[in-house]
Amino acid sequence: MNILYQLNDDDCFFPPAERANSEGLLAFGGDLSPQRLIVAYANGIFPWYSEDEPLLWWSLDPRLIIRPGEMRVSKSLKRTLKAEKFEVRIDTNFREVMLHCAETPRKDQDGTWIQDEMVDAYCELHELGIAHSFEAYQDDTLVGGLYGIAIGQVFFGESMFHTVTDASKVAFYHLHRFLQEHDFKLIDCQQETSHLMSLGAYTISRKEFLDELKILTIEPTLVGNWGLGKIEPMYLNIQQPEKLHFRAYNMDEDTALSDD
Repeated sequence: MNILYQLNDDDCFFPPAERANSEGLLAFGGDLSPQRLIVAYANGIFPWYSEDEPLLWWSLDPRLIIRPGEMRVSKSLKRTLKAEKFEVRIDTNFREVMLHCAETPRKDQDGTWIQDEMVDAYCELHELGIAHSFEAYQDDTLVGGLYGIAIGQVFFGESMFHTVTDASKVAFYHLHRFLQEHDFKLIDCQQETSHLMSLGAYTISRKEFLDELKILTIEPTLVGNWGLGKIEPMYLNIQQPEKLHFRAYNMDEDTALSDD
């Protein structure tokens, strides 16, 4: 049965990610408040929707990941790194990285899922020291980068862009090295792309992914500005009640169900 859940407005909790349908769609509604986003990511769920759609929440199966220490560095990328073609900065231009990601054309994708309200929401997480950007510059011009969210020992990558060859790969290399140095265990890449798989990413089952999150996201989160080094470990509130109630809909028959 193809079931879609409606989130409650008076809390920030979610149905179990395992209840997502075959495409990975789990729920709709709610908001993009910092606490809801933190709870979502810690439980293997993320927002993804177009301008003409309601706020949709997903948990994909399988899930694309890479572990710190497993990045594949090609010979050409090694040459680029050795030549120091790019200056890499951390957490200095978060909003611009998001805007560039939103404007970058994607294969088989019409428009962008990075809406204005999403930019504002993730920038708020950045101000709280939970969302971070890695940025590549040439002649002081932003030419590549990525952004994502850190919870516990997991970095949840959201999007990346480049306007100069290898710029995003160099940003990813510096992210990967930073995460290694700070004992992160997992990088979530969400869904398969040839770009990320060329860097060593691979898929695991959603069950395996969620099992790891239960262990890794309860560890202290490295909160603050990573570029300035003004950071401190902090425990985030990510726990959900054991029993949750949501309005549910059978999408095959367009009928409402009761969820016990």
